[in-house]
Amino acid sequence: MLFDDTYKTIYAPTEAIFRDRGSKFLAFAYPINNDNDVKPLVSKLKAEHPKANHHCWAIRLGIDRSVYRVNDDGEPSGTAGRPILNTLLSKDITNILVVVVRYFGGTLLGVPGLINAYKTATEMALSEAKIIEKTVNDIYTITFDYSQMNDIMRIIKDEQLQVLAQHSELNCSIQFSVRKTQVEVVISKMSKVAGVKLQYDYSG
Repeated sequence: MLFDDTYKTIYAPTEAIFRDRGSKFLAFAYPINNDNDVKPLVSKLKAEHPKANHHCWAIRLGIDRSVYRVNDDGEPSGTAGRPILNTLLSKDITNILVVVVRYFGGTLLGVPGLINAYKTATEMALSEAKIIEKTVNDIYTITFDYSQMNDIMRIIKDEQLQVLAQHSELNCSIQFSVRKTQVEVVISKMSKVAGVKLQYDYSG
């Protein structure tokens, strides 16, 4: 298969604590779907840990390795966000945010010590997580006349599509999720039903 449409992520948020020479590193891992999820989660941790010295994080999104962001939040460049990200890459997990909250313990750990601490805290949080495999799906909305409901529902059932939202009045609309590898088949079947309108919403 040319296009791999599965990826690994975590099922639910997890946390772990790593301690080194008095410093505490609290790692929090969250499954996320897009960039917009990051700010509220980081803000919440800053509110819960106002006395912490650093709130460093990294995200990975999508199944290619090109979508990521790192934030060292005042730690020496490359000692926090990057080790968190590298751990996500080595475990091949995506659609994830990991925030490591650091309480400074009075002893400087040096660059190797910091890299090790952020990496280890991330690994510990991930080892608590249930890793699941998901498929990359495209989300579409189809609009059609009520009289075509049976035809459309048959395609949805045959192709085992996931219905996300449904409105059934005179003009009906169904938002559904379809695996990337199935898109062409599904769209071609639906396009054969007279008068339907298909709209691509987003990929998720």
